[in-house]
Amino acid sequence: MEPIETQILTISSTNLSYATELLAAGQLVAFPTETVYGLGANATDGRAIARIFEAKGRPSFNPLISHGSSLSMLLPEAQFDDRALSLADKFWPGPLTMILPRKQSGHIADLACAGLSTVALRVPAHPVALDLIARAGVPIAAPSANQSGTLSPTTPHHVLSSLGGKIPLILAGGSTKYGLESTVVDLSGEEVVIVRAGAITAEDVSDCLECEVRYELEATDKPRSPGQLLRHYAPNKPLRLRAVDICPEEALLAFGSTKFMGLRGGGSTKDLSDDLKINLSEKGDLLEAAANLFSYLRILDESKASQIAVMDIPNVGIGIAINDRLKRAAAR
Repeated sequence: MEPIETQILTISSTNLSYATELLAAGQLVAFPTETVYGLGANATDGRAIARIFEAKGRPSFNPLISHGSSLSMLLPEAQFDDRALSLADKFWPGPLTMILPRKQSGHIADLACAGLSTVALRVPAHPVALDLIARAGVPIAAPSANQSGTLSPTTPHHVLSSLGGKIPLILAGGSTKYGLESTVVDLSGEEVVIVRAGAITAEDVSDCLECEVRYELEATDKPRSPGQLLRHYAPNKPLRLRAVDICPEEALLAFGSTKFMGLRGGGSTKDLSDDLKINLSEKGDLLEAAANLFSYLRILDESKASQIAVMDIPNVGIGIAINDRLKRAAAR
C-alpha cells in the first residue's frame, strides 16, 4: 500500500461535504463517535470495505458494524423483530450494536458481514457521525480507526499515529465520551446474548426486553461480532492482570486507591516515577476508567517499562467490558 497524505480537519459543513465526497468515491474517512473513532467506508461498496481491511491489516473473517443515521436507514438491511425494535427505541442513537438476520434484499456488502447470514447494525449517538452518515445517504461500515489488534483510538491524534499515511482524512471531533466500543447484542437466535461488553450492560438489555440476557464473551477464531478474536485491543508491552504488587521494570495501570500497592523488594507506588504510573480513576469510578482505558494504556505502552501491571477492576457494570478488553489485550 503506497503512503498517502493524511489530513486532520476540524468539523465544518465544508469539511463534512469533502468527507462525503471521499466516501462516495470509495475512500476511507476516520470520524468520531461516542464510543471510539471509527474508520468509515460506504457499507454497500465491497471495494471500499476491502480498503478498511487493507488499512487496518484486519482479518477478512472479522465482521464489521454498519452504522446508520436512523432506524429507517437500517430497516431495509435486516429482519428487526419486536425485541430489536424495542432496543432500538430505547438505546438508539447510542452505544448498542445489534446482530440481526440479514435481508436478502439488503444492500450492505457481503464482505462487511464476513460472509455471514447476519449483519451488525448501530445508530451512533454523536452529532458528527450522524451528520456524516445522513449526508452519505447509505450505511457506513466503521470498525475502530486503528491497526487491527492494537489500542482503539479515542482522539484524532491516536488515529493519526496508527493509520497516518494509509487514509486520506480524519475528522477531528475531540475526545470520545465512552472510550470503549459499543455493546454488541446477538438477536439472531431465540436467546438474547451479549457477545461484546460495553457501556450498555446485560441488565440494561434485560430490563428493556423483560427476559434473561447472558454474556458470551469467549474468544473465537470464527467471530460473529467485532472484538471476539482472542488477541485484541493489545499494546506492545505484556500486561499482568489483577496485580497486587509491582515488579521491577513494570509500569502500573492503577484503579482506585494504591495505598496498599507495594514494590517487590520494598517500597510503594510513591517511589515510582510519574511516567511509570497512571490511575484509570483515583475515585474508583468505572465510567471514568472506561473512558481512560485505551489512552492510558497507550501512555504506558510508550514508557520505558518492559511490562504493565494492572490493578484489579471490579467485574460489575461497565467493569465487565473493561476486564474483557484487558483479558484480550493480555493474551499472548
